[in-house]
Amino acid sequence: MKTRYPILLVHGFAMKDTFFMRSFGRIDRILCIQGHHVFTSKIDAVGSVEGNAQQLKEEIERICAETGAEKVNIIAHSKGGLDSKYMIQHLDMADRVASLTTLCTPFRGSPIASFILRFPEFAVRYVAWWVNLAYRILGDKTPDSFTACQEMRRVTNESTETLNCAGSVFCQSFSSEVRQGEKGQDFVMSIPLAFSRWLEKNRITDGLVPRDSAIFGKYRGDCVDGSVSHTEIVDFMVADKKRDKIFAFYSALCEELVNSGY
Repeated sequence: MKTRYPILLVHGFAMKDTFFMRSFGRIDRILCIQGHHVFTSKIDAVGSVEGNAQQLKEEIERICAETGAEKVNIIAHSKGGLDSKYMIQHLDMADRVASLTTLCTPFRGSPIASFILRFPEFAVRYVAWWVNLAYRILGDKTPDSFTACQEMRRVTNESTETLNCAGSVFCQSFSSEVRQGEKGQDFVMSIPLAFSRWLEKNRITDGLVPRDSAIFGKYRGDCVDGSVSHTEIVDFMVADKKRDKIFAFYSALCEELVNSGY
C-alpha cells in the first residue's frame, strides 16, 4: 500500500544526482518497487538554505500539479532538513506538506562547519569559490557553499526549535551514530568522526552531526541499531551487510506514514 501523498526525498549538502553519484543511492527505487510514489529533489547541492528552500517550493508545486496531490511527504537528509524547515516556515508551504521527517539534520549545526569557519575568511571564500564552480558545472543553479557553511555552524546555547505551523505539519526526526572501531565502519567517515569527537569532547555523532543537533519535532532516536554514518544512511558508500537494515528503515518509515494517513 502506498502513502496517501507522494514522497519527496531531499538530499543534504554536497549530495547530488550525477553520472557518478546518486543522492539517495537505490532507496528511491526500492520504495517505488514497494508501490510508493517517490520523487528525488534536484535542489542545489551547495546552495544556501534560503535559495534551496525556494527551489524546493517550486519542485513541490510541480509535483502537486503533475500528480494531482494536495501535499507531499518530505524525507530530508542532513541540510535538506534545514531547507525544508525554512520553506515551510517562511515560504507559506505548510498547506503543501503533510509530514516532514528529518534524518541527521544539523538543527544546532555541525562542529565541522564551525571549525572550517575558524580559518581566515579570505581563505574559506577562496576554497568556496572553487567548490561553487565545480557544482555549477554539475548543475547547481546558485551555488553558495560559503553561506551554507555559515548556516551550519555549531550552536549550543539555543533550545530545540519546532515548526510554527499550527500543528498542520507532522514533524519527526532521527539521528544515527558511528561507533569508533566497529568492524566494517565507513572509511570515508573515519577521519571526520575522529575529528568531530575531538571537537565535541566525545559526544555521540554520526561523523558530521552530533545527536543533540539532530533532535527536532518528535525525536525518534537512531535510524538503525548499530553503527551507521552520516553518508551510509542515504546508501552512499555503505557496507553490504548494513544496506538491508537501511532499506528496511525506509520501508518501515513509509509504512508508518501509510498507517498515519499520510
